[in-house]
Amino acid sequence: MTGEGGGIVPSALPLEHVHPGASFSALLEGRGIAPRWVVGDGTADLNLAEATTVLSMRYADGVVMAGDRRATAGNVIAHKRVKKVYPADRYSAVAISGTAGMALEMIRLFQTELEHYEKIEDMRLSLEGKANYLARMVRNNLALAFQGLVVIPLFCGYDETDRVGRLYTFDVVGGRYEERDYATTGSGGAEARSFLKAKWVEGMAEDAVLELAVEALIAAAEEDAATGGVDLKRGILPTVVTVSDAGYVEIPDERISEIAERVLEGRP
Repeated sequence: MTGEGGGIVPSALPLEHVHPGASFSALLEGRGIAPRWVVGDGTADLNLAEATTVLSMRYADGVVMAGDRRATAGNVIAHKRVKKVYPADRYSAVAISGTAGMALEMIRLFQTELEHYEKIEDMRLSLEGKANYLARMVRNNLALAFQGLVVIPLFCGYDETDRVGRLYTFDVVGGRYEERDYATTGSGGAEARSFLKAKWVEGMAEDAVLELAVEALIAAAEEDAATGGVDLKRGILPTVVTVSDAGYVEIPDERISEIAERVLEGRP
């Protein structure tokens, strides 16, 4: 635990008595070195970077996840090339929206937790177990969320048992919801969701679902100023990944650029 001066208070147990169980966070807790985030008053004045629109949907082989590249701080574009989609492990992906710095730290801890579990148990945590653990991490961030440091992830993966793609959304208090077909979050999430509702169909092939993901982000950017559009001249393109029985695969920029150019040509 953290002392009044910000230092780490050692665990009451000798290190040799703390068993390295399957939970990495529990291991840190047992050793008295778990991270503690404490933010004082005035967080509203910090003008922190906020990550915006991300989406995910099922397709014939698994799931696709995509995110724009813009981060905003108030009414200012803070970053134009923020990456919002990451591998959680080999068969799952996680995307961020909300306070960018906090979200990235949450993802790093989540990745480490899943890797630790796999090494200790010699097996991967089930997809639902991963989603449940991520929900707990969001819930643990609730005190900071009340101070404006909100993190809302999006999670998807390939279920190795049922051999299907699954996707999950979360709310600020750690509620976890499995979505059937597609999901969005972030400032442009409502616009992206409306677009997917009109265009998504069951059993889409990979080429079709990648184009739909890019087009949905472009449609969201047209309505939401905090969502970054495609800039072919500067090479600013959405991050798009697939998760299937082949695992996590990030789609190369060259392919996304071709898709985006085709989509832009067809936009009214």
